[in-house]
Amino acid sequence: MTSGDGQTGRIGTGRTGAGSAPALAMTVICAAQFVLQLDFSIVNVALPTIQRELGMAAAQLQWIVTGYALTFGSLLLAGGRLADLLGRRRLLAAGLVLFAIASLAAGLARWPLMLIVARLVQGAAGAMVSPAALSLLTTTNPEGPARNRALSIWQATTAAGATAGIVAGGLLTQYLGWRAVFLVNPPLIAIMLALFGKLPAAAPAGGGRVDIRGTVLVTAAIAALIFGLSHGQQYGFAAPATIASIAAAVVLGAAFVRTEQTAASPMLPLPILAAPTRRAAVAAMLMIGAILAGYVYFVSLYLQKVEGFSPVQTGLALLPATLTVVLTSTLGTRRLVARFAIKNVLLAGLGCMAAAQLWQAQVSPGASYAVAVLPGLLFTAVGIGLALPTASIAITSGVHGRDQGLAGALFTTSQQTGAAVGLAVLATVAATRTAHAAGSLTAGYQLSFLIAGGIAVLAGVLVAVQLRSRECQEELARQNSAAQGGPAVPPAEAQLRKC
Repeated sequence: MTSGDGQTGRIGTGRTGAGSAPALAMTVICAAQFVLQLDFSIVNVALPTIQRELGMAAAQLQWIVTGYALTFGSLLLAGGRLADLLGRRRLLAAGLVLFAIASLAAGLARWPLMLIVARLVQGAAGAMVSPAALSLLTTTNPEGPARNRALSIWQATTAAGATAGIVAGGLLTQYLGWRAVFLVNPPLIAIMLALFGKLPAAAPAGGGRVDIRGTVLVTAAIAALIFGLSHGQQYGFAAPATIASIAAAVVLGAAFVRTEQTAASPMLPLPILAAPTRRAAVAAMLMIGAILAGYVYFVSLYLQKVEGFSPVQTGLALLPATLTVVLTSTLGTRRLVARFAIKNVLLAGLGCMAAAQLWQAQVSPGASYAVAVLPGLLFTAVGIGLALPTASIAITSGVHGRDQGLAGALFTTSQQTGAAVGLAVLATVAATRTAHAAGSLTAGYQLSFLIAGGIAVLAGVLVAVQLRSRECQEELARQNSAAQGGPAVPPAEAQLRKC
């Protein structure tokens, strides 16, 4: 067997030997992602109750959500590189233990500050867990059908966790109190840790050192961006703190790129973005993150504030979308990628998202859920089921085993950064439109969906243009040369290079 920390191999081969080992290993890895996604959405439903019982000000309440997103999003790249250097299973275990401790502290919090600090630690722990889990998945499944199937299941788990959080948040808050939304995590993590023996054990990849300067710069840049956008959404984008934070993000980002060009062991080796398919996928993920964040946020608000749905009813109303994502990801996407190539499947997913957002832009007060909302949900779900696994395949294929943690972090970071930027912009636009439409919430939601549709179209154009670039054509020429007697091209690499 080869390791999950830098070589290739298949989950469950090796010392475990049991026939059930691959399934158990996949269960542990995907369960970790499920818990992270659950925690993203489960807290939102409980916020009014938390504010009332802890006596939190509105500005403090914002940090329950923002604090988690801030540390999670800004530390993902650092977590991915540490997973490569220190060992993926080791970092996954450490992250899960820290996440459980922080969840326990949040559930037992007696003061607002204690809860906010616990959420910051939860986000930092999540930044250790997510890239470590995804890189374990990719390094222990060889490129091609096996990895495509694993990534499809991973994305289905992500969608299931997000929707389960909405439903579970409403049920737990209503019947057990808001503390239960945090205290549910430690028992789930204990079960995962008990099954850790089913994960492939291996020595760290080694062969490098932590780029302290680059890590600090990129972490600070992303943190400044997320903070600036969150502050702008709450206090306005003309506020001095907002402008200063976004300006700092730009300066720190530029300094990071300069540092990585000259560093002996860069935290983010820039050649990892040399492949046109990978660049296109990263750009697409930034925009997909914006679409998904706005889609869940505004559909939830529309159903509750305009149509009068309860939180639990809202979660159930989103359930068909989750089931569609799961079915599309697990049953359709990997087969379509094998037949039609990454570019075409990614464009099909973006096209579905664009059509769905334009449909959602037609919502009106008193409209039927089955007519005005459900079709848009289902088409968005099909787009998610096609685009996310395809993008994850594009980003992680052809990457050396020693960099798989970083590749996984790159995928998640682009999605989280896109979500932060997209939600801040769409929420601000929606609020402005509502203010100019005599307080009509629906008018604001309509405009946000319309803009999200435009973002999907723009993402499609960028993907189409990028994959027609000169570099991509050169890759095709090399592939043809190999077919005529040149060096052999591995099947997964050939798939990655399809334009």
